[in-house]
Amino acid sequence: MSKTTTDREPLPAAAQGEAEDAAERLTTAPVESDGPTGIGAFGWLRWMWRQLTSMRVALILLFLLSLAAIPGSLIPQNGQNQFKVETWKAQHTTVAPIYEKLQLFDVYSSVWFSAIYILLFVSLAGCIVPRTWQFVGVLRAQPPAAPRNLTRMPVYAAWRTDADAAAVNAAAHRLLRKRRFRAHLDGGAVAAEKGYLREVGNLVFHLSLFALLGGFAWASLASGTGGKLLVEGDGYSNTITQLDDFTGTRFYGQDDLDPFYVKLADFTSKFQSKGSQIGSAREFTAHVEYYEGSDSSKLKRGTIEVNHPLEIGGSKFFLIGHGYAPVITVRNGAGDVVYTGATPFLPQDGNLTSTGVIKVSDYGAKDGQKTQLGLSGFFLPTAPVAFDRNTGPRSLFPGDADPALVLNAYAGDLGTDSGLPQNIYQLNTKKLTQLQQDGEPAKARLKPGQGWTLPDGYGTVTFEGYKQWASFNVSHRPGNGIALVGAVAAILGLIGSLFVQRRRIWVRAVALPDGGTLVELAGLGRSESAKIAEELAELAVDLQDDAPALDDESAESAESDESDRSTTEADEASAPSAPSESAVPADQNSKE
Repeated sequence: MSKTTTDREPLPAAAQGEAEDAAERLTTAPVESDGPTGIGAFGWLRWMWRQLTSMRVALILLFLLSLAAIPGSLIPQNGQNQFKVETWKAQHTTVAPIYEKLQLFDVYSSVWFSAIYILLFVSLAGCIVPRTWQFVGVLRAQPPAAPRNLTRMPVYAAWRTDADAAAVNAAAHRLLRKRRFRAHLDGGAVAAEKGYLREVGNLVFHLSLFALLGGFAWASLASGTGGKLLVEGDGYSNTITQLDDFTGTRFYGQDDLDPFYVKLADFTSKFQSKGSQIGSAREFTAHVEYYEGSDSSKLKRGTIEVNHPLEIGGSKFFLIGHGYAPVITVRNGAGDVVYTGATPFLPQDGNLTSTGVIKVSDYGAKDGQKTQLGLSGFFLPTAPVAFDRNTGPRSLFPGDADPALVLNAYAGDLGTDSGLPQNIYQLNTKKLTQLQQDGEPAKARLKPGQGWTLPDGYGTVTFEGYKQWASFNVSHRPGNGIALVGAVAAILGLIGSLFVQRRRIWVRAVALPDGGTLVELAGLGRSESAKIAEELAELAVDLQDDAPALDDESAESAESDESDRSTTEADEASAPSAPSESAVPADQNSKE
């Protein structure tokens, strides 16, 4: 083996065109147009279509889609938690109307978000379809025939041998097939190609993005979410009348809810009790009993934790909130029980200082007139010995170390008989009068088991104890599995497109007029890498068993013959630089 090319002079125009054409055929990416072609509107439309289906525009749209999803993570969404949305609006009254007009509370179903991913859909489809057909055509065709002048390739090696030219070509074909190249022997040369997984990876990546967007689109069209707050011991059937709220889509409405029953049997909450992170949550676990359909004999038990939902049928149960529900019994002036049960109070801070109201609509008559009773106050899981006058009742710890209930009492008309909707966590005091005791507003601080005798003969209030409640998000999203598969496939496709190199190798063995055979090897890679040079060197070494190189004197003669032949073939071009003494092929960018 005696000849290896390294750094070379600039290629002539014909040779450059030949190398460029070969390099372009290493990919099936569509050629982009620099400007509109054709005449009139049709030319502009064709140019716009090419721009839309280009990789550059697809990446811009993908970036815009990621950017557009940011508000959906920062601003509460109607489809996830309607209560948080209403709370946010109440706290930001100035910008809330603007956000409403911009659809920032419904980002993922907004017009502008839909426009971005629809355009991305079209862009990917317009890129994938023609590129796939081109790639299928490449797979069905034979590897490109060897160029006439192999010395112009980036990696090249040659030597002279006494072996028969046909035998050398057959041996090279066999060795390349053994190395899993697609090899073709024709016209006294072997053409081989490898690395199709690179293009497969590109196509898989694009198809995966298509599947990912398709999964999101299907989820937005056929998904639904509902909310439900359950107190320990309570259950509900998954119907529209028993859900606290529900948001459906075009293909998933209230008649499509998955039939099941869920009961919150018990709730476990644990908090850090000492150290610098005192009060931090350590465990939130909801223990539930459930069954699908209407057959209660198939009762099952399960647990729901934060970020660990329970799947029932086609829906998932997510744990999103927790708090306390004081158990209160109210008796009227006659001693009749007019209200009893656990009433959820909503947390207001990290120590679960909770506020709530009790509406006694069926209190009865007082002094011959129909009267209703309202109670509002705080539940403190760990109450201080005395309240701060500036801050009022505040809990010291989120755990139930020393619970207390602070109440105020009102009498009058609650407005529950007006037929208008009301917030069950707020008390409208417009038609209510706060009860007075000793000339001051009536109030009481109660421990579990204690009672409070209301002034003016309105009866008694007993703090029986408390339970814990948990709020759940019931989500039905059929496109999540498609999106997950698409995301995993996109990562695998990206890995294949980045780490697999597409390359070609040509071997030509030609009988010389003065006897012997000239063996030429050349390689072309999709990217500048030492891998093609290494493979060519390994192939040259393996070929020595079938085509051993002659001694140095004969090799120098072969070099001279090849140099003369190259000069004759390229008489209009500058002659290539002198060959290196190394027997190992190298890249044209090699420093050797």
